[in-house]
Amino acid sequence: MAAPARRDAPTYRAGFACFVGRPNAGKSTLTNAIVGQKIAITSNKPQTTRHVIRAVLHRPDGQLVLVDTPGLHRPRTLLGERLNDLVRETWSEVDVIGLCIPANEPIGRGDRFITGEIAALKATVLAVVTKTDLVDKKRLAEQLLAVSELGDFADIVPVSAVSGHQVDTLVDVMARYLPPSPQLYPDDMLTDEPEQVLIGELIREAALEGVRDELPHSIAVVVEEMLQEGAVTKIYADVYVERPSQKAIVIGAKASRLKQVGTRARQEIEALLDKRVYLDLHVRVAKDWQRDPKQLRKLGF
Repeated sequence: MAAPARRDAPTYRAGFACFVGRPNAGKSTLTNAIVGQKIAITSNKPQTTRHVIRAVLHRPDGQLVLVDTPGLHRPRTLLGERLNDLVRETWSEVDVIGLCIPANEPIGRGDRFITGEIAALKATVLAVVTKTDLVDKKRLAEQLLAVSELGDFADIVPVSAVSGHQVDTLVDVMARYLPPSPQLYPDDMLTDEPEQVLIGELIREAALEGVRDELPHSIAVVVEEMLQEGAVTKIYADVYVERPSQKAIVIGAKASRLKQVGTRARQEIEALLDKRVYLDLHVRVAKDWQRDPKQLRKLGF
């Protein structure tokens, strides 16, 4: 016979949460800090995230599933339109939304626009003041006051993903607003994202480093093949750009940049898989792929 449930036992809660905000508000960095492992790629370039990635945080009293989404933006291409559709679809399905606003930047039109967009959703909306390690106490207090006047938030939590300050507090607050629910994912699951997509994202992150401002949106990565040979995982991937001139930039003089990209990506992939990796990269041109429905499908959008 099963033991009766204790009356003072906490209710098990499980559900979905996501961080929203304008580009570079620290959403992906915060997701990685909470999960304690690199799930979402980060970059100082806007529109880095392109896939919806779910990261599962296991707690004794529940499960918080963080959904990392692309940032909402004014679309200039078919890819941009599809990413915005993906964002709005995700927002309509989550239980908790954390609006990320950097502590070191004044509140702007982008923040007001997104606040208006999420106001009518069924989710509980929190304000998350990020990058608190970059400001002093006076500036932080001013920003918290400004944020409180921006909208009707269930809670306002200041955090620093870099130093870890208040990250656990934020998780506690988010978990409090999840619905009572049985467990959603197995105990050992960290993400439901296919391994090849995560690897492709790590390669794209490495390719984004140090390229000129017009290039980030033009880079896509497809992992064509993964083979296990003894103790080594062999990965064959294609890096796509839109024009031959961009291909030259990614490869660099005497293939110097591509070698750097390969080295950086291989180290990140080895950390992800906990295995030795051989990485074979090729750069290919897919003309204006961001505007071509057929090419977008081929590249996984």
